[in-house]
Formats: sequence, structure tokens, C-alpha cells
Amino acid sequence: MKILVVGANGQIGKHLVSFIQDSDSLEAKAMIRKQEQASFFENLGAETAVVDLEGDIESIAKAAEGVDAVVFTAGSGGHTGADKTVMVDLDGAVKTIEAAKLAGVKRFVMVSSFDTTRKAIQEASSSFAPYVVAKHYADEWLKRADLEYTIIHPGLLTNDKGTGQITAAAEVGRNEVPREDVASVIVASLENEKTAGKESQVVTGTTLIKDAVQSV
Repeated sequence: MKILVVGANGQIGKHLVSFIQDSDSLEAKAMIRKQEQASFFENLGAETAVVDLEGDIESIAKAAEGVDAVVFTAGSGGHTGADKTVMVDLDGAVKTIEAAKLAGVKRFVMVSSFDTTRKAIQEASSSFAPYVVAKHYADEWLKRADLEYTIIHPGLLTNDKGTGQITAAAEVGRNEVPREDVASVIVASLENEKTAGKESQVVTGTTLIKDAVQSV
């Protein structure tokens, strides 16, 4: 199975491409914004596609040609304003969903925010609310897109080394989770057809990732 990783140069994305390339059944195509980012992925043996997520749908669709699944793990980052949040976390996600449809790709995995409910929007601080709104509507667009989707809602992301163990369910208590483990959850979701049409919150825990993903 060939996977287009959108946001491959991000912290989760880099872990994900590495894990995919180590898999016997998966191979990665890394979608990046700048050519100078390509060497990391080429050294892993991964194909690359240089595409600006703020560009047009057709460019993203071209990158998605010939792949079996798309993973959206792009983000505007914590140091940008609401304008970039809208352009990347919302519009970029929606364009990627439409590009997948245009390219005939049915499988789509979305890395979202921990809680994207209406209640979470109302309770968010004024600075964080635009991000939650963007993720909320991106998730809703995906669920209505007639794709085989999986939505992953990770807890507070850390750069700690992955433990290989998580807690995953429709609702879990707030906690941290290493980015490395989130990447492993994505791989396990891609390898498990039963995750299609499901979404779950994911935090660090005591259950092996494959078992936790299987039980969602």
C-alpha cells in the first residue's frame, strides 16, 4: 500500500514516513513544501512531491495519483496566527480531501486535535478557539466526503520517545502522548481495515498500540 503523507516534514510526519518505510506492506510518498526538505525522505528511500498546501486542489491531486491512502498530518504550527490556521488546518485539509476524491483515493487518515466538539470550541480560549474551529470543520468535511476515513485525536503532543503503549477510545481522559506513538497509531490504522469510519482520542497508556487500535 502506497501512502501519501501530507505534512511529511512535520514532527509526526517524519516519524510516520520512517515507520512506513520500515514496514513490509507500506511505502511512503512524502508531500513537502520545499525541495530542500527532500533529502531526509530520499535517504529513507521514499518518493517525494513538492506541493504547496496553500496552492490549488489539482496540484495536491497530482501528488495523490497512484497512491492507496492519504494521511493528513499537516499543521500551521503554534507560532502562527488565525490566518494560517484557516489556510492550512482548515482549507488545506479540505483541499486534500477533495484532492483525494479527484485522484480516486478512498482511504484517508486525519490527524486532528484532541477535542473538536462544539463544546470544546465554546470552552477554548480566544487564542485557541480558531484552531479548534478549523479542526472541527475539517473533521466534519471528511466525515461527509464518502471516503474510508479514520480520524485520530491525539492528546498533548510531546517529543518523548514512544512507549508503544496507548489508551484509545471515543473519549478518554486528557493526557500527553509522544508524537512517535501517534505515528505508530497511524501505521496501525492503515494496516487495520476495521478502523475505517472511526475516530478516537489517543493518549499514552498501557495497551499495545496494535491492540488498542483493534479495539476502537
